[in-house]
Amino acid sequence: MVVGDFPIETDTLVIGSGPGGYVAAIRAAQTGQKVTIVEKNVLGGVCLNVGCIPSKALISVGHRFEQAKHSDDMGIIASDVKLDFSKAQAFKDSVVKKLTGGVEGLLKGNKVEIVQGEAYFVDAHSVRIINGESAQTYTFNNVIIATGSRPVEIPTFKFSDRVLNSTGALSLQEVPGKLVVIGGGYIGTELGSAYANLGSQVTIIEGGKDILAGFEKQMTQIVKKGLKKKGVEMEVNASAKGVEETENGVVVTYEVGGEEKKVEADYVLVTVGRRPNTDEMGLAEIGVEFGERGLINVDKQCRTNIPNIYAIGDIVAGPQLAHKASYEGKVAAEAIAGEKSIVDYLAIPAVCFTDPEMATVGYNEDEAKAEGIEYTAAKFPFAANGRALALNQTEGFVKLVARKEDGLLIGAQIVGAGASDMIAEMGLAIEGGMTAEDIALTIHAHPTLGEITMEAAEVLLGNPIHIVTKK
Repeated sequence: MVVGDFPIETDTLVIGSGPGGYVAAIRAAQTGQKVTIVEKNVLGGVCLNVGCIPSKALISVGHRFEQAKHSDDMGIIASDVKLDFSKAQAFKDSVVKKLTGGVEGLLKGNKVEIVQGEAYFVDAHSVRIINGESAQTYTFNNVIIATGSRPVEIPTFKFSDRVLNSTGALSLQEVPGKLVVIGGGYIGTELGSAYANLGSQVTIIEGGKDILAGFEKQMTQIVKKGLKKKGVEMEVNASAKGVEETENGVVVTYEVGGEEKKVEADYVLVTVGRRPNTDEMGLAEIGVEFGERGLINVDKQCRTNIPNIYAIGDIVAGPQLAHKASYEGKVAAEAIAGEKSIVDYLAIPAVCFTDPEMATVGYNEDEAKAEGIEYTAAKFPFAANGRALALNQTEGFVKLVARKEDGLLIGAQIVGAGASDMIAEMGLAIEGGMTAEDIALTIHAHPTLGEITMEAAEVLLGNPIHIVTKK
């Protein structure tokens, strides 16, 4: 227990140990700074403990279970396939434990001081860190705020044992017979798809005109087709009105097309967005400027209006992505060290672990049009790829978007098996200023899914080998 009021000095204080905070702390330490990291809850933050990692583990379990039951056309006849959900949850928890333990080891290996507690700003150079009944003042030259976000709670859907946020959905001790998901964004669709694979009857209620609004319609149509095959019902342009908890479940009321409807379920999962954790820290009191939705205003080095205070991740503008937070953490740490690092988001990918997966980087066609960029675009289907056929996963395509004048690659979209891994090559190509010809001339191993990017580049250049295009 920390006691006493003698200030402890550090070069750089990092508040929050998620994928933004712990990466920032390590990079700051690598530049020679004395670093202290403060964590209110558990090392690794939301992503490692109750977000990205456990959800992908559960999604993986769902895929394995679904494939075990439906591989007859590949000659695999599995009868009476069973799911031990307690073991599935234990597997998920073991993955989390390994990674959070790894984060602690990395921080200690880089001589970062780890402090448990909640930070409250006294002024621009000091905070009080409170842990239970004890408190200690820390003074610093610079601070990086990386406190992340939390699920938005709808007043008519107060969280409870039956009304869940994403954390609750990942901690269930049973597979719901019926599950209602409020919100058809990436979190709701990923978890809804995972539980559908595990045997739940899932209904997604989305207020917008379509689910997965951040992705191109050509991509989401393929995902929606897969969801329908799993029996998932999707209600769009629908307004969730309220929920009544019963003895063994819930009754959700919603309105669509002017008609009020009700659906019964074991649980309802609410995924309508996340709110930045910027309140109750004393930031406004010391003069930190905020923008819309409680987000902190920062410049291209993640610096706030107060020169020694930096902010990264979900608490600043931009997509709420773990890898964005990590990237910004490196930039902020390097800026503090006097380096000229600045953020550049063009080649930052977005991935949705649906079935099949979706991934995008750079411009899509609509964005290129909106920017007035003259472009060309081309697609190559998974169904014409040998590896995809061998995997029996032929749904999807790779699309490349290139600048018309010189073939410079400015965007890529992938929907299909392995999209989350394949998008990295496209991000590298955009970051490196490569053209469609560069992609086409790069020898890709055969047979692999990676060949589809090469083939798409050849379509863009007008000389495809494995499909016939109209002349």
